[in-house]
Amino acid sequence: MSCWETIADYALRSQGIGERLLPRSDFTLCQQFTLIGSGMIWNIYFGVVALCFGFFLATAVAMGKAAQNPLFRKPAEWFIFIFRGSPLFIQFFFAYFVFLSLKNVSPFFDPLTSAWAGALVVLFLNTAAYSGEIFYGALQSIPKGDIEAADAYGLSGWTRFRRVIWPTMLRLAWPAYTNEAIFLFHATTLVFFSGFPATQQRGDALYYANYFADKTFNPFVPYPILAGYFIILTLIVIGLFGLVNSRLNRHLPQDARRKIKVRPQIIR
Repeated sequence: MSCWETIADYALRSQGIGERLLPRSDFTLCQQFTLIGSGMIWNIYFGVVALCFGFFLATAVAMGKAAQNPLFRKPAEWFIFIFRGSPLFIQFFFAYFVFLSLKNVSPFFDPLTSAWAGALVVLFLNTAAYSGEIFYGALQSIPKGDIEAADAYGLSGWTRFRRVIWPTMLRLAWPAYTNEAIFLFHATTLVFFSGFPATQQRGDALYYANYFADKTFNPFVPYPILAGYFIILTLIVIGLFGLVNSRLNRHLPQDARRKIKVRPQIIR
């Protein structure tokens, strides 16, 4: 089988399209690159969707934690504390148990026992908690002069938040939020090693890398391939978030703009 045939058979296998059976012997580099790359589709899906929805929840959580009213502040504080205080791996296990119990109550919750929905909910809540804390810190760092200037111009309520507070919060938080986005994509590798099963061996990139490592007894080929894919993904995230960062800081002098620095988190 040529490499092009391998790509045609396995490029979308993680989505249930193409060859159903995994190769059993005589593994080639093309097979490993193709299948691990196919699994990356799941990692990108989990990361992109969780980030998009988590961004808005994180903003609400940050505003809730900064609120004077304890009815808003306390739930936000406990939400951040629970999801930042417990390991993500344990959250996956606990969530799968809860979703499985809800499934027995009503078939409405059946999709939540699948990784595409249930694991996505966990990642969404987890990144919202971490990002909410980042945004809260940025809210506390907004210069008082900016708010006083908004008051002087007669801005108040939603207009002041939309025109002054929210853009300034994003500008201050964006470098740290970029690191959270990178770590979230890395954290997606935990999905199929937690309680959520991979149906018909349709797993993510780490799932296929682990499959080849087990079959060949040689982890020094599939895992570096996996690392290479994530390095490329990280560079893409840095590039896209860097464009947004430039947009948020476009009004500042060049030497005053906050730079994005990648600071890997060794432990969550």
